[in-house]
Amino acid sequence: MVSNPDEKKIHTYQDWLTWDGTWELIDGKAYNMSPAPTSLHQFIVGELHFALRTFFQNRSCFVFVAPFDVFFSESEEYESPDHVIQPDLSVVCSKDQISKNGCKGAPTIIIEVLSPSTALKDFNEKFNLYQKYGVQEYWIVDPGNRTVHVYSLQDGSYQVRHLYAEQETIQSIAFKDLQVPMNRLFSLE
Repeated sequence: MVSNPDEKKIHTYQDWLTWDGTWELIDGKAYNMSPAPTSLHQFIVGELHFALRTFFQNRSCFVFVAPFDVFFSESEEYESPDHVIQPDLSVVCSKDQISKNGCKGAPTIIIEVLSPSTALKDFNEKFNLYQKYGVQEYWIVDPGNRTVHVYSLQDGSYQVRHLYAEQETIQSIAFKDLQVPMNRLFSLE
């Protein structure tokens, strides 16, 4: 029995399993992941994926690109997690977290590339969620403003924030040698 969630109701993981299409579940709320992202969005995700794959090639971290589910559970109980999200890119540095369905618990780095329909969610709900569940580093790429925000956890909250603009090179905080030139991300335009 496949259905669509009522976006005004509070839902569980059991509900999420029955939904048609691609949905995120955050604090019991359903968020639709369609329509398909723009060409620029996909180009940026592709460039980042390539840069990350190249960097993590011989390190014990794995890079996943959406659609890829990340599960957060208050009780570490992944049979019925509290939240299911689908980040644009996830870097997972513990192989034990990877299951056939996705990633259990916080990836080390999550990158979200904004689109107009997801911008508020990425800056609000997801920001709070990633902070709460211990995502070490969170990048928000803003194609409209051609900027990248890099947040890093310190004492359990995103206290460290760097804002990168055009011509600069994005620098990871968790991985000192990981650098991505901004102009590479926007070379489609």
